[in-house]
Amino acid sequence: MKSANNWLTQLRTDVIPTLLASENRAIAYFARRDLLEETVDSIVFIWGLEEAQKLLRRQRADGSWEKSGAKAGVFPAHHHRLVETFKRCRLLIERYEFNNNHPAIKKAAEFLFSCQTEEGDIRGFIGNQYATYYTGYILSLLIRAGYRDDDRVKKGIQWLLSMRQNDGGWTIPILTHKWDRETGYKLTSQYMEPVPPDRTKPFSHNWTDMVLRAFAAHLKYRKSEEVMAAGELLKSSFFQPDAYTSYQSPRYWTRFAFWWPNLLTALESLALLGFNADDPDIKRGLDWFIKNQQEDGLWKLESDKEIKSRDAEERLWLGLRVYRMLKMYMP
Repeated sequence: MKSANNWLTQLRTDVIPTLLASENRAIAYFARRDLLEETVDSIVFIWGLEEAQKLLRRQRADGSWEKSGAKAGVFPAHHHRLVETFKRCRLLIERYEFNNNHPAIKKAAEFLFSCQTEEGDIRGFIGNQYATYYTGYILSLLIRAGYRDDDRVKKGIQWLLSMRQNDGGWTIPILTHKWDRETGYKLTSQYMEPVPPDRTKPFSHNWTDMVLRAFAAHLKYRKSEEVMAAGELLKSSFFQPDAYTSYQSPRYWTRFAFWWPNLLTALESLALLGFNADDPDIKRGLDWFIKNQQEDGLWKLESDKEIKSRDAEERLWLGLRVYRMLKMYMP
């Protein structure tokens, strides 16, 4: 085992032994590889684990997945398949590091690209409306899976750059307008022309976070002037309420659930953009994790709620991610 690194000395408890002892072999594998920098088996070993194989089941011929019992008649027709394929790919690519060397990922990528419009965005999450946040996140997954140089990814990246607010960040375009209840329902439940953003409205730190994941994953774009400016906006918003009502409360910064934006996802992207621990905003974020480590060495999934026994494995996954992030800033 390596001697304690700077990032480890900042923490009250070293939970690496707990990660190594986990019954989840993927968690132990990544702890050895990423935290202790040991030589491990090929990633193909992880792909063969039952937990990962379970995610591959019931993939359709077109490369998508569809949740059983999904409500029929939702617009557009591919909505449920798009959502479920995103959810599966998020875990397969982010958690188990599948890439396009695996046939299931190749098929899934082609399905996701089939949902790309001529403009460049991935369409179908919210009716026919622009979903900047999901487009950014899906592009980040595709880049990580090996499609960095694919022309369709480049097209999506350029579309995202074209959709910035005047202040340099991003939001969800339909949120920049006020709608009555009936119009709002129609916009997201049936075919209507996509509404362009009111660019004079402020950026959203939540949705800027999800968009920035695409740029953080891409070696060519992560240090561009536009992206670095958006990174400045994101870090300046730590622990502040969002500008829009969706996920507005500051408590969401420390809610580490599913794929939604939070302090950890922001710090992960900002590290890849080149921000460092000497930055006052970054330091505030890192200090939160150091101060809020629990007695067992892990973190709560939601900082304002009690720890539940059923969350044990998810807390281990969260701990692994936090340790990886800390190591990026404090090698």
